[in-house]
Amino acid sequence: MKIGNFNLNEKVLIIAELSANHNQKFEIAVESIKAIKECGADAVKLQTYTPDTITIDCDNEYFQIKQGTIWDGITLYELYKNAYTPWHWQPKLKQIAEELGLICFSTPFDKTAVDFLEEMNVPAYKVASFEITDIPLIEYIASKGKPIIISTGIATEEEIQDAVNACRRMNNNQIALLKCTSEYPTPIEDSNLNTIPLLREKFDTVVGLSDHSLGTIVPVTSIALGARIIEKHFILDRKLGGPDASFSLEPHEFKKMIEEIRLAEKALGKASLELSEKIIKSRKFARSLFVVRDIKAGEVFTEENVKSIRPSNGLPPKYLKEIIGKKAKVNINRGTPLSWELIE
Repeated sequence: MKIGNFNLNEKVLIIAELSANHNQKFEIAVESIKAIKECGADAVKLQTYTPDTITIDCDNEYFQIKQGTIWDGITLYELYKNAYTPWHWQPKLKQIAEELGLICFSTPFDKTAVDFLEEMNVPAYKVASFEITDIPLIEYIASKGKPIIISTGIATEEEIQDAVNACRRMNNNQIALLKCTSEYPTPIEDSNLNTIPLLREKFDTVVGLSDHSLGTIVPVTSIALGARIIEKHFILDRKLGGPDASFSLEPHEFKKMIEEIRLAEKALGKASLELSEKIIKSRKFARSLFVVRDIKAGEVFTEENVKSIRPSNGLPPKYLKEIIGKKAKVNINRGTPLSWELIE
């Protein structure tokens, strides 16, 4: 699976989620993208909605946020009014990102946003956790024939399958499922990273992680479980505030996460039982059979005059029982590696 020219088989894709961390200031959005590049990320992701395309301006009980979240006490409309990224910024931000060598794409929240992003020629689409049940929207996104990355945060197994089936009905099999825990921030013990290989096995897709935990341990660990995409919120400075600030990483933290992910990739290497040249060289210090006492021709080999010791110049230790009781062909000095030529 590729996103633009980025091959997910060759390297983990690291996405910086800008979300609302621009405080409705274009200059902060631009500086954020520049900082994202300096950190070493591969992509920046935007969100494409307005308060009117994602909800309605209503303050009855259905639209009040009161679920023990960091956003309690306001309405959905108020939250999204403060958080959305102005649409007229987005072509400019994409151009800036691409000039810096970053992939830039977005999460659309309705069909008008998809149409807008198609005009921008984004290379991929993201489906947010809370939109995974909107099958008509997913079908519309998938119909564009581009890679589609889906967060699974609130979904049941059946709902994940419905979303995957929707993509495949549109003849789009460029699907990545991201393990996501929809708690903001996510306690580490609720991350359940073992779900990542389960997603790959059950749904036969690329898998990854959309992470809202504090710190870097969760995304780095996910690499060992097969994550090929890491998405994490980025902010220039948490003091800027905003709805997503508390679970976003600052530049030095994001850079540290990327460095650790790249080291984790190197550590994982490839699955192989073949020995490298360096390891073969180190085998010199493996154990083997040596004569540890002077032995005369015709003398019997015993556990007192032959032992398994380092280095590896003699016969492998697995032959010790076979050799004990046999006789020496010639005189053998202490410290001689044992070989078949020395045995009658």
